[in-house]
Amino acid sequence: MPSNEWLLITVGAILVNNVVLSRILGICPFLGVSKKLETALGMSGAVTFVLTISSFVTALLYKLLLSAEITICGTTVNLSFTKFLVFIVVIASLVQIIEILLRKFSPSLYRALGIYLPLITTNCAVLGAAELNAGANNGLGRGILESTVFGFATGLGFGLALLLFACLRERLELSMIPRPFRGTAIALVTAGILAMAFMGFGLLVK
Repeated sequence: MPSNEWLLITVGAILVNNVVLSRILGICPFLGVSKKLETALGMSGAVTFVLTISSFVTALLYKLLLSAEITICGTTVNLSFTKFLVFIVVIASLVQIIEILLRKFSPSLYRALGIYLPLITTNCAVLGAAELNAGANNGLGRGILESTVFGFATGLGFGLALLLFACLRERLELSMIPRPFRGTAIALVTAGILAMAFMGFGLLVK
């Protein structure tokens, strides 16, 4: 693949089609773990790891197994209808690995992430990346390496949005905010403004 194609995939996934601020996926951890920069950084790393590895594994399974047609008792069956089930099993397995590692090597971060860590299994951003890879090229799916790069770039885009939002929320904690806008209200307003700001990157990739 030409180098400009790799650049388009990377820039598109990080800025133009940001999984949180453009595709509106993964909002739960985006709002729940963005109160502190430290927890946002930990969640960004965990999601990027899961997105990268799961994109590679799911693309491999889709290419070799799920997109193939098999014949059972004279009937041709396409296994692509099982892709969501397979994708969730792969993602859940990776999340369990991360949970074990964090519990072992970083108990404080494990406690800070709380319920949002196991919820990566059902994170729309992770499952959405796997589905976008499988549905690309008219349903034939992206290549395995291309899918992996897309997953990694999507994770970076998620991390960028989460860290920016966490920095803004920490600054907001020190600001004088009218009482009706405190808490979730000002967080949603800030997220909306941040999403509109990211719309300006739309002209980078046509």
